[in-house]
Amino acid sequence: MAKLLIVEDDESVRTLAARALERAGHMIDIAADGAQGLALIRAARGGYDLVVSDIRMPEMDGIQMAKAAASLFPTMKILLMTGYADQRERAEELNGVIVDVVQKPFTLAEIRARVEKALACFA
Repeated sequence: MAKLLIVEDDESVRTLAARALERAGHMIDIAADGAQGLALIRAARGGYDLVVSDIRMPEMDGIQMAKAAASLFPTMKILLMTGYADQRERAEELNGVIVDVVQKPFTLAEIRARVEKALACFA
């Protein structure tokens, strides 16, 4: 069982992903935007096995959050999600921190599989 943080501004996507990953046996925390996600990362002292975050969000997007988290906790691993093809390119500057980018919309099976693959990469 891994400890995961899901950061997503769309409540339906956040809830769907959280339920799918809880059913896979993981402990889940959730945040509605990057600022909230970064606050939880700081509070947990970087203690998440994986952060699953949307890229485009209000207040602080997933790229900004990933950069801030990586500066505080260099070993933290992040899986990004996006519905926008042009946003994938922004993740390239975070090689080593970003383990994968999942295209939305995704199925429950796909998000579970991508999370399991990401976790297996550094288990």
